[in-house]
Parts: sequence; C-alpha cells; structure tokens
Amino acid sequence: MNTFDKEILLSLKEHQFSSQRALAKQLDLSLGTINHSINSLKAQDYINDDYEILSKAEALFQKNKPKNAIILAAGYGMRMVPINNEVPKGLLKIKNEPLIERIIKQLHEVNITDISIVVGFMKEKYDYLIDEYGVKLICNNSYQTKNNLHSLYLIKDKISNSYIIPCDVWCADNPFHTDELYSWYMITKEKSRKSMIRLNRKKELVLTEETEEKNKMIGISYITAEDADYIKNNLLLMDKQPRYDNRYWEEVLIKNGKLLPAAKIAPANQTFEIDTYEQLRELDSNSDHLRTEAVEIIKNALNVNNKDIGEIKVLKKGMTNRSFLFTVNDESYIMRIPGEGTNQLINRKEEADIYKEIDPYHLCDPIIYINPENGYKITKFYNNSRVCDPNNLGDLQKCVSFLRKFHKLNLKVDHTFDLFGKIDFYEQLWDDQPSIFEDYAQTKENILSLKSFIDSCGKDWCLTHIDAVPDNFLFLENGDIKLIDWEYAGMQDPHVDIAMFCIYSLFDPDQVDQFIDLYFDNHCLEVTRTKIYAYIAICGLLWSNWCEYKRNLGIEFGEYSLAQYRYAKEYFKKAKHRLGGQQCTK
Repeated sequence: MNTFDKEILLSLKEHQFSSQRALAKQLDLSLGTINHSINSLKAQDYINDDYEILSKAEALFQKNKPKNAIILAAGYGMRMVPINNEVPKGLLKIKNEPLIERIIKQLHEVNITDISIVVGFMKEKYDYLIDEYGVKLICNNSYQTKNNLHSLYLIKDKISNSYIIPCDVWCADNPFHTDELYSWYMITKEKSRKSMIRLNRKKELVLTEETEEKNKMIGISYITAEDADYIKNNLLLMDKQPRYDNRYWEEVLIKNGKLLPAAKIAPANQTFEIDTYEQLRELDSNSDHLRTEAVEIIKNALNVNNKDIGEIKVLKKGMTNRSFLFTVNDESYIMRIPGEGTNQLINRKEEADIYKEIDPYHLCDPIIYINPENGYKITKFYNNSRVCDPNNLGDLQKCVSFLRKFHKLNLKVDHTFDLFGKIDFYEQLWDDQPSIFEDYAQTKENILSLKSFIDSCGKDWCLTHIDAVPDNFLFLENGDIKLIDWEYAGMQDPHVDIAMFCIYSLFDPDQVDQFIDLYFDNHCLEVTRTKIYAYIAICGLLWSNWCEYKRNLGIEFGEYSLAQYRYAKEYFKKAKHRLGGQQCTK
C-alpha cells in the first residue's frame, strides 16, 4: 500500500464519502490517482464497494494509532532575540495563549495525554505544565552546546507511534488526529532557503542542492512503530559524534537521499513556525512579548515604533554577551544584551565611564545608548566590516599600530583591572566547587609566585583594553580600525594587551614572539619579553578561572578553556626560566 492509498483510507475513515471527484479535491490529488487507489483498496479488502472500512483496515489503524507526543523545547532560540531574553520560545503567546499550551490542548483533543517535553533554557518556566496538564519534563542539560538532535536522543525510548513537535509552531487547525497510518513530516508549499528538502511527485521529501527550490519545513512529524527503530539507531550513532552536536533532529530521518517519512502538506496560511521577532509581529501584532525591555529601549533611544524595527538578526553569541543586529530607517545597529552571570563579572558603571573617556578619540564604534545599571548597549553597525585574522601578518601589523597609538594616549580612569585580584575573584564565584584541574592548587601557587617579579617591573600605568583580542578589532571598509567591547578595560600595564591578544589567538611560542616583536618594532628589551611571558601565564589562569565559572553556569568554551590553563602552566615555566632569580628594577 502506497502513501496515496493510506491518505485515501484515512479520509474515508474521517469523512463521509460523497464522490471520487470531491475526494480528489480534498486531498489535492488527480482523479486518476484517486480512482487507481480506490480500486487497489477494494482489491486488497481494505474497503468494500460502498467505500466502507473493513476489518483488515481497522487492524491497520489500530497498529498505527498515535500513543504519545514529544515536544522539543530545550533550545535557547537564538533567532528570537530580543524576546528570548525574557521568555523561552514555547511560552511565547499568540492571541494571549502560549504556543506550547495550544499544542498540548490540540493533542488532548485527539486523546493524546502521554506528553513529554524536553526542556533546557529557562526550564523552570515550564514547571507549571506538570500541574496544569500532567505532562512530563525531561531536562537537556547540554542545550547550550548541543542542538535538538540531542534532545530527541534523551527521550528516544518513547518514540513509537509518536508525534514529534517543535515548541515554536502555531497551527490554526489541529494538525493531530485520532488515527494515523504512516510516518510523515510536515511542510508547506512555501519556498524557503533555510530548508534542506523539496517535495517530489510521489510525496517524498528529497534532499536538495543549494541551488534547488526547497519547501518550508514546519517540523511537526509522526513516527510509526515500524520506522521507530531506524530513527533510534540513528540517534544512538549520531549523538556520540561531536560533528552532530549542532545538528537538527531531522538528520536522523535521512535515508537514501530523502527523509524516511512521507510529506504532510499543511496550509501555508494556517501553519506557522515562530522563528523570529518579525514572524511573531506578523502573526500577532498585539502580542505582549513584542514589548520586551530590549525593544522598549530601542524605541526610546531611537525615537521609533515597533513597526520601524526590522531585519533582526542574531549575531554570534559572544563569550560574555548576546548581541543582535537590527535596522531602523535603513540604518544598521547592534544591541548588546548581557549574558548569563555577567552582572557578577562586569561593573557596568565603570564600563560607561570608559566609553565617556574614549569618546573624543573615536577608538570604538559609536555608542548610541548604554545603561550603566544593566549593561544594555546600542551601537552603530559598520556594514562590510570584518574582524582581525590573527594568522594574517598584515592584520597583525595594523592591530599593533592601533594598540601603540592607543597606549600612547596615556588615558586615565578611576578604576583598575587587578590581575591577581581577578584570579581570586573568579575562583570565589565557583561557590566552593573544586577546580576541574587536578593540579590547580600547584598551578595557582606558581602563578602567584610571579607577583613579586611583576611588582618590581617598571610599568607605564594607563587605560588598558584588557580584552584586546582579534575578534574585537574591527576593520572598516574605508580602512579605519575600531576596537570594540571595552567592558573589562581599566588602569593596567598596557603590555597586558599584548599578552591577551596572544592567548586568545591561541598563538604558539613563535607566533607569540612575532607579535611581541611587531609591537616593539624588533626592539623589545629581554626583561620586557619576560614580563609579557609572565602576563601570559597570569592571564591564562585568570581566564581559565573565568571559564570554570561559566562552566558552572552550563556554558562550555571547549578548546579555549583548556588552552588558557596550558598557557598558565607553560608560560610560568618560560618566565621562571628566564628570570633566573633576578628581578626588574623599578
């Protein structure tokens, strides 16, 4: 029995038969296809001459009857900025009803009450659903680093005659049914560049080339027990492989160049995936969630209305903050929203003071708005700009030239960035948790032993960026350079900026020396080189402790975190070896 036969059988069970022509119109099939399938169903004893369902068909319905539903709601929903800073996607309201509650109610209408929800980001917000609707919550603790393929892996044993549903869909009509006969995946006939599949004449969903037209993927799916084992096996294999960490669960459906389930075509004007701020605004312009703190700040700072804000696009999530790009009146801006735990790491009043101090020198992107209390910030966005490539010698030369000019300004502010104090401060934020590194105590003792040498060295104390790393050097289309993100800046030895650039770039020893020589135009004093080596060791431990704090919040930095700890250990050895028991002379 093919998919067309099953569609007709389902329609005959749900609706009173009037004519083959009416059935063709209802299912968007040709009259010839309808006639062929009707005759096939009769020949196989699924229906009689009066188009009534026979016992053989009833057994098939019973075998494939829906038993449960899985809702995937763990993700952060990066494309929903700025809304997702206050509410997870599943709890966005359309016409005053949370998306996930509408899904649950529609499942209840077809007698599906065994509902499991995989949560992660703002998981506590979903707790009330247990009391309200009797759902089960499964926590994806890796939602920060893994996509929803991992979420489905966590609940793979429940997949059998199951609906799998993203939490961010809104369907005007109920997409679920009391009866199903085959596995399907929901799409619309709309075209989408983000999709990976297109619909063919057999109602199959085939993988496409970049240049081919693709159908919009809605994400709702039904998986029969017959197909469940294939999907579970794929989940077992893929979840173990890091290359699938950022993949969507639909990858487990791929078989021989197409999706295993057949296509279920939904009406484009009744079925929506709420993926962006603009999509929410289009569907419900009165939604309370359009009036988030971030949106209100934009409206007030730029004197505009909701409808004037467009082309919102999330930028790469930074190590400290979340940022998004938006346009107003054809001008582009960036809004920064402080990340998790940032309020303990950054003094926003001091940051605002920094921007006030450097404003006359045009060192950074223009500040349109900054709140010294919570750190929200709006800056002008430079189109066609790029960041520094640390492996490009020309870029490095431009960066050191910028740093030298900045340091020679000898700017002053009222606060410092205390390297050794920050090491202890970040460690205290671990809440008595031990370090993940077995030899941390010895490593820290080694680093602290460098303090007497650092204190004995002469330093031209001035405003130092501290976070002067390649990603913060902005190369503009007109040839200018801007240094952005001054939230860690303070009074310090400017040579710390050299150390920071090196360790963030993950430079090897030869590259470190090359960068030092570029800054000093090949005239670096040996004692100064030793001091910079010591700074690399100190800053390596400092940022390693910072990464451990973030790790306790559920945010991993992978290679960067491990590399910082290695810099602490290796450059302590290099600095100690060069010291030979001698100290600088002030």
